[in-house]
Amino acid sequence: MKKDIHPSYRPVAFVDVETGNKFLTRSTVRTTQKETIDGVEYGVMVCDVTSHSHPAFTGEKRFVDTAGRVEKFQNKFRRRRGN
Repeated sequence: MKKDIHPSYRPVAFVDVETGNKFLTRSTVRTTQKETIDGVEYGVMVCDVTSHSHPAFTGEKRFVDTAGRVEKFQNKFRRRRGN
């Protein structure tokens, strides 16, 4: 294997913005923030969505305004039919 062509593999803490949960792992992602956890220095990568906050994994149902979308669609094409 060639030397100096692979990215460095280091400890990283992925932090969920919504829940604050931290996933401690190793990754090649580059980070600017650092945090020491249990004596190990981790790079911190902030994530908007993880398995702890995504509705597909949590089972949480979120209300989507489909009626407003349908009405908007109908109004848009109602004008075209009138011409």
